[in-house]
Amino acid sequence: MDTGPAIFAGTVFLLFGAALLTWTGARVLKGAPVAEGVRPVLAVPLAVLVGGGSLALGAWCLARL
Repeated sequence: MDTGPAIFAGTVFLLFGAALLTWTGARVLKGAPVAEGVRPVLAVPLAVLVGGGSLALGAWCLARL
């Protein structure tokens, strides 16, 4: 009965993490800022950390089924 919310949450986390990592990679390759007004030295690792954490959390949610 709790599988529906777990599947939804896991899917949302996986999609967000993949989109964030893709977007960050595209911005870095173009040389564009990842976050407006923030130094790339700080913004890029933070975005990669959040994206990777989101992927890990999504995988964990789906693995708990």
